[in-house]
Amino acid sequence: MTYTPADTRFGGPELRRAGRSGLRLPAVSFGLWQKFGDASPYDTQREILLAAFDLGITHFDIANRYGPPHRASEKNFGRLLREDLGAWRDELIVSTKAGNSIGRSPYLSGGSRKSLLSSLDHSLRDLGLEYVDIFYSHSPDPETPLEETVGALADAVGSGKALYVAISNYPVERAREAARLLREASTPLLVHQPRYSIFDRRIEREGILEQSAEDGVGLITYSPLAQGLLTDKYLQGTVPAGARAEKSDFLSPNDISADYLERAGALNGLAKGRGQSLAQLALQWVLRRPEVTSALLGASSVGQLKHNLAALTAAPFSDDELAEIDRYGIHGTGLRVK
Repeated sequence: MTYTPADTRFGGPELRRAGRSGLRLPAVSFGLWQKFGDASPYDTQREILLAAFDLGITHFDIANRYGPPHRASEKNFGRLLREDLGAWRDELIVSTKAGNSIGRSPYLSGGSRKSLLSSLDHSLRDLGLEYVDIFYSHSPDPETPLEETVGALADAVGSGKALYVAISNYPVERAREAARLLREASTPLLVHQPRYSIFDRRIEREGILEQSAEDGVGLITYSPLAQGLLTDKYLQGTVPAGARAEKSDFLSPNDISADYLERAGALNGLAKGRGQSLAQLALQWVLRRPEVTSALLGASSVGQLKHNLAALTAAPFSDDELAEIDRYGIHGTGLRVK
């Protein structure tokens, strides 16, 4: 395989500064959470990921847990680096995570120094890299002192195995404390990765938007399309064969309720009036917030990726449109969220 990136890649998504750091990330980053493990054809993965880079997406987000099986996404992305993208490593932001369970051993989960740093070493081997750009604590571990988790993150930077550190899915007070401890360790917290969409407004309700701005932390939000609920996939009230709601741990056919159909249908009508799809409207809505550095997207095809990226060139929302989105974008719709 011979790959040469497109010269037009530098005209891709807007670059946004991550918090108060000097690092700029594309407004849309690519997440390898689903469909980039061994259950998906590697040639399809390669086509999508190289297209993403050609389109100006420079940040690729992985975790030790992503697959299936666990670590498969890291291994597949490592192959892509080895065979195609390695020559452009300096143009890439590669992030990975540790802390969520990937096995029965007590050392394969949690925020202990052992779990985090051992996992990082394993990730680097699978990726074929000397360092990752961003290393995350994937979720808070109430059984491990936060000082230990933060110390392991700081040591990852000190050892040269990561350039920046980050957290994901942390509640607001624990995120605030992690930011404070990392400042004291002279390793500032770069980004926090929470879930955020029109139907999932936890970061608005719990003060994470304000906290990130106060602490100078960028937000890289995931699931902006609410596991596909903010697309046209389920608007007919049925679950298409192979759709995520058919077999996902995060979505089921029962979530395609009458309330969901009414609200998603109204939002779809608003999107059509703007000349957009529902997915494009949903992505643009997340990115309207100045606290959001980047939104994570996956894709099952190059066409889907290009379609969603068109959201970046749409006209801004009017106040009336934002009010209409708030009317129908009710927190918890179709999702198992608090």
